[in-house]
Amino acid sequence: MSHIIEARDLRRTFGDIRALDGVDLTLDSGSVVGLIGPNGAGKTTLLRALLGLTACEGELRVLGADPLAEHARLMQNVSFIADTAVLPRWMRVEELLDYVTGVHPNFDRDQAERFLATTEVTPRRRVRDLSKGMTVQLHLALVMAIDARLLVLDEPTLGLDILYRRRFYEQLLNDYFDEERTIIISTHQVEEVEHILTHVVFINHGRLVLTEATARLEERFVELHAVGEAVARAEAIPFVGKRSILGGKAFIYEDVDRSLIASLGECRTPSVADLFMAKVGG
Repeated sequence: MSHIIEARDLRRTFGDIRALDGVDLTLDSGSVVGLIGPNGAGKTTLLRALLGLTACEGELRVLGADPLAEHARLMQNVSFIADTAVLPRWMRVEELLDYVTGVHPNFDRDQAERFLATTEVTPRRRVRDLSKGMTVQLHLALVMAIDARLLVLDEPTLGLDILYRRRFYEQLLNDYFDEERTIIISTHQVEEVEHILTHVVFINHGRLVLTEATARLEERFVELHAVGEAVARAEAIPFVGKRSILGGKAFIYEDVDRSLIASLGECRTPSVADLFMAKVGG
C-alpha cells in the first residue's frame, strides 16, 4: 500500500487568519476519507493545497508529486468535484463529452456513456436544462470515467434531495472505488457518509483534531448513556464531550478503562457526528 498524500507541518495564512496551522497528514490508497470541520475550519484551503491551487509552507506530496510544481502531471491522476456550476451550461451533454475526450488523455468516453445510460441524462440535453441532481450525475459520470487515483469531493451533494444523495454515494462506491484509489469527501452531511468512510479527519481552526481509521474508533472511544444518580458519577470521570438525552446525559470518553463506566449505564460506539461534536464542540 502506497502513500497517496504526505503532508508535514503544512501552513497557510490569510492576514491574521491561520487557515492551516501545522497540518501533518498521511493517507494511503484504498481509503475513503471524511474531511470534517465547521465553516472556516480550513477544509477548503487544505483541499486546494492538495490540488495545487494554493501555495503553503511545509512539505506536501500528492501521488509522489509537488502539487504546485507538477500540477499538470498531477491532474492527470486526480479528479475533483466542488461546484457543478463549473460545467458549461450552454453545451449539450454530447458536446461536453467531446470536449473532455479532447482535453484529458485518461478519459474513457464509453464508460461515461454507459454510466449516463442508467440515468435520465440524455446526450442531446443541454446542461442548463438539467436538474441539480442530473447535473451532479453528469459531473460524476465525467470524473468516474477518468482513470484517476485520487478523487476529491467538496460538498458534492449540497442541495440534493435524500434520494439523489444516497444514489450518488452508491454509484460512487459501486462504479469507481477500489483498493488502488482514494476518495476524500468534505461534507457537512456526516450522517450520510459515515457508513462508507474508512478514515475520518477532523479539522478546526486550521489544526487536525483527530485523524483515525474508522475501524479503530470503537477501540478508542465509547459513549455512555447515564441517567439518575449515575450522571454525577459519570461526570467525575474525564470525558471529551457530553450532551443531554431523555432523562440524563450522554458522555463520550477516549481511551477510558471501560470497567470504570460499565455499571453506570448503556455503552455504545459514538457516531462520527457525535464524536465530531465532542472533539470540536466540547
